[in-house]
Amino acid sequence: MEVLKTNIEGVLIIEPKVFGDSRGYFFESFSQREFDEKVAPILGHTINFVQDNESMSSYGVMRGLHFQRPPFTQSKLVRCVKGAVLDVAVDIRKGSHTYGQHVSCLLCGSDMVNDDAKKKLSLTSSLSCDAIAEAIHRQLFVPRGFAHGFAVLSETAVFQYKCDEFYHPEADGGISILDDNLGIDWRIPTKKANLSEKDTKHAMLKDFDSPFSITEDLYKE
Repeated sequence: MEVLKTNIEGVLIIEPKVFGDSRGYFFESFSQREFDEKVAPILGHTINFVQDNESMSSYGVMRGLHFQRPPFTQSKLVRCVKGAVLDVAVDIRKGSHTYGQHVSCLLCGSDMVNDDAKKKLSLTSSLSCDAIAEAIHRQLFVPRGFAHGFAVLSETAVFQYKCDEFYHPEADGGISILDDNLGIDWRIPTKKANLSEKDTKHAMLKDFDSPFSITEDLYKE
């Protein structure tokens, strides 16, 4: 796999090596050994994933921007296995020079190999067919101390993510996914976005008191 750094330290794009032929394709969607060899040196520590989650959503659904408060904060390794999503990580660590900034990453499933599917997605999202092709099988690593969310750009999308901490509903937190001051181009008309009731109640970043600080080691045992 190839690991690509982004404009925010610790947020990484991971592109697995895919083997394809006339029968189809094969790739390792996750290897702890390769993750330790190629990602851990960049992060400065290892990651031990303990829970896998999957969601299915229709076009226009936006989920986020979520995090878990300490001591249950999570790292996530996310991918789209069907359809397409725009995935976003927002730095919410107080004192960080990139506080409030974000990384957005298109993630596409294997069905986007189809030329007609790429053309349809291109028309509705204003993304090029080449950009869509490059995003197939791509993954995004979201470190602790970041809020995470995504918007569904295709008719339906199946989204999977690995977490390095179990789900703790009492530690749920979030910031508004519709906060224009974040400067995120979601590639869909947000006025028509389909949000859960909970996600409509999150604070805007300017009114948000983050539980994270750049001075704290969020990976300390």
